[in-house]
Amino acid sequence: LVSGYQNELLKVRPHWLCLDEMNLAPVEQYFSDYLSVLETRKWHKEEEEITYSCDALLDSGKLVLGGDKLRSDLGLADSKFDTLWETFKEAGLPVPFNLIVAGTVNMDETTHGFSRKVIDRALSFDFGEFFPNDFDAFFDDEEENKKHPVQLGFPVSSHTVTSTNIAKESRAFLKAVNEVLRGTPFELAFRALNELLVTVESFNPAESDKVKLQAIWDDFLMMKLLPRIEGDADKVGDILKSLEDVLSTELSDIWSGENVRPDLWRDSEEHIACRSKRKIALMSDKLKGGFTSFWP
Repeated sequence: LVSGYQNELLKVRPHWLCLDEMNLAPVEQYFSDYLSVLETRKWHKEEEEITYSCDALLDSGKLVLGGDKLRSDLGLADSKFDTLWETFKEAGLPVPFNLIVAGTVNMDETTHGFSRKVIDRALSFDFGEFFPNDFDAFFDDEEENKKHPVQLGFPVSSHTVTSTNIAKESRAFLKAVNEVLRGTPFELAFRALNELLVTVESFNPAESDKVKLQAIWDDFLMMKLLPRIEGDADKVGDILKSLEDVLSTELSDIWSGENVRPDLWRDSEEHIACRSKRKIALMSDKLKGGFTSFWP
């Protein structure tokens, strides 16, 4: 349990845990406890004061049974950690609010695929789509001090502001997409809505900037929806064609053309084509061979 004022919590340093080659083994097996505990995180906001709670990833019983050896293994043998150790023995080890877990994967025939349980709890970046090879940029001066337009950190609220016009438009967008997915295993739930609203809030587009808002929606489709869709013609059916139809309306300001939307994830003023339109076309083409998926 952590509580404090929002401005103070935002000063807490985020810690990143990076797991390389995550899918050399089935993620659902070795990572299942973490994925389950993620669902127990709760944020409560009362004016400017925020309270965070989370179930224990390692419960107090295991800590007690581990005794002095576990305490030593955790680097807590010094007497200055007495209070911390007693807290752990009482409450266990939860997922801290300032922990961000990232992982790398190679999606090919030598690795394990992902279930929707994993994809639903992640933001998926296909680096071939978001950061295509640019040999010239690779040799840019690495010492140049650049501030990336996206500052990734931990959220101070799991349920963001929902009353703004931009939030209402984003909910309407997701409802339109879900109409196409209704009755299929690919339909999006509340977790996706929450993460869409958090993403929109993070990029903070002006209400009049429809192109930037639709660019955020476009990237959200690439991170949260399209990686879920895979299967043969019986399973996928006409979903891709129906998505094209609805997105040509919902993303009308960026659907057609080459340089129609800003690239929000790269440090440049470059404009690019609609990412989801291209990906849906590629997935539709693969389906003609009998099976399709998001991954190349």
